[in-house]
Amino acid sequence: MSPLELLPWLLLAQAVVGGFDTLFNHELLAGLPHRPDAHAEIGLHTVREGIYAMLFGGLAWLAWQGAAAWLIAALVAGEMIVTARDELEENRIRVLPQNERVVHVLLTLNLGLIIAVLVPVLRLWHAQPTGVQPTGFGALSWILTAFALASLAWSIRDFRAWRRLRRAAGLIAVPRAA
Repeated sequence: MSPLELLPWLLLAQAVVGGFDTLFNHELLAGLPHRPDAHAEIGLHTVREGIYAMLFGGLAWLAWQGAAAWLIAALVAGEMIVTARDELEENRIRVLPQNERVVHVLLTLNLGLIIAVLVPVLRLWHAQPTGVQPTGFGALSWILTAFALASLAWSIRDFRAWRRLRRAAGLIAVPRAA
């Protein structure tokens, strides 16, 4: 299997495991969107979900060639920064359940695999004239698109929770009616 053929499967694994982590650990167990002390963590999750929405959707259907390959590289670099910062923030505000620690290890290892697969793909794409070219992975492209839309919706939801939690924590002023 070529790196390009492996990529959608690794993205799918990231989507499924990340979705489980979000729904089970962040929502059901920790209730993060309702905890003012979790505002910074929810803010990081907002960024992460936006990044994955772009990666899932963008890589499902397009080859990012020439200078456009740097956009994908920048998104992956951004996700690495968010992951590192999120780990620090989580450990600052809460004790993570053991299953969440294992899930985070799996997500980080899979992100490493995504990067290892993306490097040769981005090198090939970068050698092409700048632009985006249609590509696809059959049904996997549609599944990744569904996960992209879910990630985007969850990013918007978490952004709204982040704003609400910042107000609750007294970090931003609430305008008064005149």
